[in-house]
Amino acid sequence: MSERARFVSFLSDYGRVDEFVGVCHAVMLDVAPDLRVIDITHDVPPFDVRAGALTLVRSVQYLPEGVVLAVVDPGVGTERRCIAVEVENGFLVGPDNGLLAPSVAMLGGARTVVSLTNPDFQLASPGETFAGRDVMAPAAAHLATGVAITDLGDVVDATSLVPGLLPLPSEEEASFVGEVLWVDRFGNCQTNIDPDLLALRGVRVGDSVELGYGDKTRLARWVPAFAEAKPSEAVVLVDSYGLLAVALDQRSAAQDLGLKAGTKITISFDPAAANR
Repeated sequence: MSERARFVSFLSDYGRVDEFVGVCHAVMLDVAPDLRVIDITHDVPPFDVRAGALTLVRSVQYLPEGVVLAVVDPGVGTERRCIAVEVENGFLVGPDNGLLAPSVAMLGGARTVVSLTNPDFQLASPGETFAGRDVMAPAAAHLATGVAITDLGDVVDATSLVPGLLPLPSEEEASFVGEVLWVDRFGNCQTNIDPDLLALRGVRVGDSVELGYGDKTRLARWVPAFAEAKPSEAVVLVDSYGLLAVALDQRSAAQDLGLKAGTKITISFDPAAANR
């Protein structure tokens, strides 16, 4: 691989309290001392594969050419596979549990997939509970140095991989039903609802919609920017990833409205808007 490709972008649920992240860095640098490692985040909620998949798919289009190492692996030590996937501009390495699937799709699909079965590219392991260190980190580093993906293990059928489980919104009369995908550190709540769906029904920036969640409802105005919200006013806006988000200006919408990742949310609008 070219020097430009000597990057590993690393995501996990390891946190920073234990030594896990630092050890994985050390393992990769032992294989490739001039490797550059980008830490996307290591604060994915523990064991939350869906949250990891969402974080990765939001990030992957901005990462440098090279290798992505993603480890959120509640099935570690079981018969689930560790895999490497070749895509157009690099590779993704992680457990076969749906974590990689949305990003692989975004990057144009898998060209080659292998199960990481070759012990020549792994660390000798005293146990089966740290595959990130012993199996996946070495594989990522070897790929970055130019080792062929097929040297790392057995080729597998890409259609046999565990799919990602990202929810899709549904449309009802004068409403869209979705859910909160992600709450950022500011308390803004990204939904899985495409703002173009509202636009196609005649809803415009400046219009009001009704948010429904649990047994509560609240009016919100569609604004172009956070600062356009009035004090304590709930708003919806198009976020930096092109999805509809629920927010308050300089306050946590998640805290004020009681929203969290996975909360079902309905966005209702005036059906007369479609006739304007």
